Amino acid sequence: MPGLVSPHGGGALKPLALQGAALAAEIKRALSLPGLRVSSREKGDLIMLGIGGFTPLDGFMTHADWRGVCDHYRTAAGLFWPIPITLSVDAASADSIAVGAEVALLDPDDGAPLATMRVTEKYGIDKAHECDAVFRTTDTEHPGVQMVMAQGEVNLAGPVKVLSDGGFKEKYGALFMTPAETRAEFERLGWSRVAAFQTRNPMHRSHEYLAKVAIEICDGVLVHSLLGNLKPGDIPADVRTQAIGVLIDGYFRPGTVVQAGYPLDMRYAGPREALLHALFRQNYGCSHQIVGRDHAGVGSYYGPFDAHHIFDEIPKGALETQPLKIDWTFWCYRCGGMASARTCPHDDKDRLLVSGTKLRKWLSEGAEVPPEFSRAEVLEILRAYYASLDASEKVEVKLSGHSAR
Repeated sequence: MPGLVSPHGGGALKPLALQGAALAAEIKRALSLPGLRVSSREKGDLIMLGIGGFTPLDGFMTHADWRGVCDHYRTAAGLFWPIPITLSVDAASADSIAVGAEVALLDPDDGAPLATMRVTEKYGIDKAHECDAVFRTTDTEHPGVQMVMAQGEVNLAGPVKVLSDGGFKEKYGALFMTPAETRAEFERLGWSRVAAFQTRNPMHRSHEYLAKVAIEICDGVLVHSLLGNLKPGDIPADVRTQAIGVLIDGYFRPGTVVQAGYPLDMRYAGPREALLHALFRQNYGCSHQIVGRDHAGVGSYYGPFDAHHIFDEIPKGALETQPLKIDWTFWCYRCGGMASARTCPHDDKDRLLVSGTKLRKWLSEGAEVPPEFSRAEVLEILRAYYASLDASEKVEVKLSGHSAR
């Protein structure tokens, strides 16, 4: 039987989290080091480094890595990588740290040590250049641009030793799976062709259709839900994963879907983020990634299928994980079911376009949601969530940007 795809870089998984006596000793040592609180985005990146999701990186990128990734999708060593993985601090903090020194990287919420880092380089970057390369815009209304522009003036590079999962395992339990754990589960199920479905939204009928198309040609699907921070108005991970769970239980054949979560914040980088998703899904053991309309997009910054096209622009062999490109999907009343622009011959007047933005708006207003849009069991969970929001939170939901898987 064929095996799972290799981790990115062609070697073994490279988790940077310490275990056992080494972990206990490093936590004790971290408490004696100068401490730096990281951002929420950097915390997610650290945890991915710790669990092997960012194999084969050994820490935060150098200036040469940053430049190569922004301009050529490659680190200084030639490794394909689509988005810089960097750590930033303010100028005063950078001045207090010597190159070669070690620091403790602290949780932004409770100040607990997440990792230790040996600083090998300090450097400034052109933030506008990074935003233009990664997000294709420098518009400060873009949430990813806002994150980069809010960073400190100086980046620190160097290898890390990860000391914690940041509380994700405690909060999410079995849902928070490492790449080693998903690979073990796929092997237990006898899967070798596995499609990843990326989501930051509950799954409506269009998402269900995409996953079932993938199951027709693969052994199974990993519904991989983002557990990190989102922009205002998006549905929290605990609500979202509960809604996904009832959909899987009620409408998918047993043994065809694994639901799991990963610890990153959304970057909203559209096509580049689609590549990053495929890269770390390769580490999780997925041979394919479903790429639908406006993957990881926000607002109108990207064309609906820019994330399809970018996979044709990268060097052949850059990734083992391949895209499953699926056209615009909708409910067609004349077809009597879900369809795509590639299969349905009918006009727009016969189609109900399904999007997370529209669903959030209807639910925040207490409006009726057509059964062709979302399963009743999913709507029950989402209505309960929206009923718990106060008026200002409901306005935030209505104003939130365009849907992004």
